[in-house]
Amino acid sequence: MGGTEQTFVIVGASLAGAKAAETLRAEGFTGQVVLVGEETELPYERPPLTKGYLLGKEPREKAFIHDDAWYAEHQISLRLGKRATLLDTAAHTVTLDGVEQLRYDKLLLATGSRVRSLSVPGIEHSGVHYLRTMDESESLLGALRQLGADGRVVVVGAGWIGLETAAAAREHGAQVAVVEVAPLPLHRVLGDEVASVFRNLHAAHGVEFHFERGVREIGGDERGRVTSVVLDDGTELPADLVIVGVGIRPAVELAESAGLAVSDGVETDASLRTSNPDVYACGDVACFHHPVIGKRIRVEHWSNALNGGPAAARAMLGQQVEYARVPYFFTDQYDLGMEYAGYVEPGGYDQVVFRGDPSIVDGDAPEFVAFWLKGGRVLAGMNVNVWDVQDDIQALVRAGYAGRSVDVKKLADPGVPLTSLLT
Repeated sequence: MGGTEQTFVIVGASLAGAKAAETLRAEGFTGQVVLVGEETELPYERPPLTKGYLLGKEPREKAFIHDDAWYAEHQISLRLGKRATLLDTAAHTVTLDGVEQLRYDKLLLATGSRVRSLSVPGIEHSGVHYLRTMDESESLLGALRQLGADGRVVVVGAGWIGLETAAAAREHGAQVAVVEVAPLPLHRVLGDEVASVFRNLHAAHGVEFHFERGVREIGGDERGRVTSVVLDDGTELPADLVIVGVGIRPAVELAESAGLAVSDGVETDASLRTSNPDVYACGDVACFHHPVIGKRIRVEHWSNALNGGPAAARAMLGQQVEYARVPYFFTDQYDLGMEYAGYVEPGGYDQVVFRGDPSIVDGDAPEFVAFWLKGGRVLAGMNVNVWDVQDDIQALVRAGYAGRSVDVKKLADPGVPLTSLLT
């Protein structure tokens, strides 16, 4: 499919970008495929950076999607260590590092996201870490190993990255304090009812929380090494290492320079096509119309990159594509494994239903399923240490967004099969 004279350029040598390139070849595209990435590493998956690799349990190489030979075998041109600086949709060109121009017939933006920085005095001290790239994960792993059991780690931000790195630091033996402006960890995503489970889990593993607090400054010694984190109420937390995880923002600079429609990410339709008919977007950077949810959303998780790249590739080839996967993510913290499917905006639910007991007993992670409902309709579900229920949860979510309500008492009863709620 596709003439040999066509060139498809993918900007972003990410999971989404690599999977798009893989799909183009799998679907029979015989033209040129160019994969451009700012990092010098081969495309890799990000979950190991805060999970297996950061815990020292998995080798670095496990994160790579393919080895170098695979790209050569499939005639995919890798342009690593190159930054796309200008996109000219009229000329069908993209400029790398302000110098080299590539011509394209179709272009995919898989530029992902960038970490939000913390702007406080002392942020420049050594010992302050962000975590987005493989190099940053490697640096943090080395620092955690060097700290030892008496090391003091302060994590700024209690989102997914903050909690996963806090868990990793505790498993490395460090003392950990977490600072968060919200009243609970993951509060914006999970709400009071379920966010408290994660607070209790980390507290049971010795993590000290400082909620509804911001950072005033980061203290350091005469060598420029971090020594403390000072909160906005004057509390001083001793620190040998600081991890900043205050969120990410979509990398929309290239799209904006091209005049594409941009809001909370690069706007696309349900086929992941942008406001320009020859430019597509997927992964973290895309704010795509979701046909099930009925509005544009942006999803910052691994599964969206894994599935969005192939969907965009098929759309670039002219296939009829409707990207309608239920948003999904997962986390592993201590002995807690969790999967979440659905979409609920902050305050967008009126009831949380638990199937099972979410209590932490003797420090052990619980086993339960939680559902977020509005008007009796399931909008999202999360299984914690309960497995093989994702298909059922996603079916309930699809039914909920289609307007079907469920029997709440049966939903809460572990003895009632989830499949029976839709019959």
